[in-house]
Amino acid sequence: MNTIPSLPINRIAVKLKPSAERMVKKQHPWVFQNSISKQSMEGKAGDLAIIYDAKKNKFLACGLLDPDSPIRIKLLQFATPKTIDAEWFADTIKSAMHKRKSLLTTDTNSYRILFGENDHMPGFIADVYADVLVIKLYSHIWFPYLDTIVCNLIEITKAKSVVLRMSRLLQSKGETFDLQDGQLLYGTLKNEVILFREHGVVFSANVIHGHKTGYFLDHRHNRKRVGGMSKNKTVLDIFSYAGGFSVHALAGGAKAVTSLDISQQALASAQDNAKLNTHSGTHHIMVADAFEGLAQLISEKKKFDIVVIDPPSFAKRESEILRAKQSYARLAKLGVQMVAPSGILVLASCSSRVTAEEFFEISESELYRSGRNFNSIDKTYHDSDHPIAFPEGAYLKCGYYQMDTE
Repeated sequence: MNTIPSLPINRIAVKLKPSAERMVKKQHPWVFQNSISKQSMEGKAGDLAIIYDAKKNKFLACGLLDPDSPIRIKLLQFATPKTIDAEWFADTIKSAMHKRKSLLTTDTNSYRILFGENDHMPGFIADVYADVLVIKLYSHIWFPYLDTIVCNLIEITKAKSVVLRMSRLLQSKGETFDLQDGQLLYGTLKNEVILFREHGVVFSANVIHGHKTGYFLDHRHNRKRVGGMSKNKTVLDIFSYAGGFSVHALAGGAKAVTSLDISQQALASAQDNAKLNTHSGTHHIMVADAFEGLAQLISEKKKFDIVVIDPPSFAKRESEILRAKQSYARLAKLGVQMVAPSGILVLASCSSRVTAEEFFEISESELYRSGRNFNSIDKTYHDSDHPIAFPEGAYLKCGYYQMDTE
């Protein structure tokens, strides 16, 4: 296994302002720079920060110091003092695996084993595709612990190879100890494109050069659901990317599926993924901006039995929230015009800054304005391998609407 040099870790005592202390007592995993009232020494990325009650000097939590981030301390352990060592990481990863137990009884060999803060590992993502483990780091805090964590992950997931991915910010700022994005940390990899299954449907992920860790696993249960309602239907998949909804629809017996995305490369992946599975339906691709493509299809008076609209995050910053809400409204307004009588409209959002309540209100307001009767069939959130442990960790929401109901 490729290793990094052993890095010394300092222990830093920290006290917080009252408002931040209250949040820590509620087990919120972030401590911001301006929340710290006292710190025993400066410290470097990955040093252990131990937070004490300002009045009683009692242990509250411990986490890892991140001097280059406004979130200055990313918390790991609350209330009960524990040593952050190989045993702590092993227990944390075992606990995470237990949460995924029911998913792994299905015909699925792709899953997220570590979901950052929600699994007590802030800024650390680990996804499994068949027997390949892909780690994505978003913070320098993890380099001193990486060897220990990788060993534990290999033991628990039984992965035969491990790939390291790093965020752009991580690569551009600070020491990465000669580690590179896309580097193989363990095992061998004959092909950077890995085939995996989700609920019996086969997909591929480029674990070296693909977006994020190679694929988006969070919509798995929604893709399965759309596949289950697609028999003999026509389906439109907007923002299709690599064809997650499209391929499940085809595998579920759809007679025709149209995948629309602005990326020709993503649509080529969608076509390849469709070919990995047996289906008799036709698969059309449409390279277009989603808003322009929808407008074009409306002008052509096209209708579909199922319309899925699953855009990327529209609000990565606070300043983008208003525009994101306007975009969701536009998509609902355009999407409802594409749905055939008695058809189903599926609207999704992965913008954590737009709450589920706000998103559903925006979507349903536009459906009311359309003048069509509709029934809200269901609202879904994260799949079981994307558990939520704090409010900001929740981002995915998806609404199912059947049109023209009495």
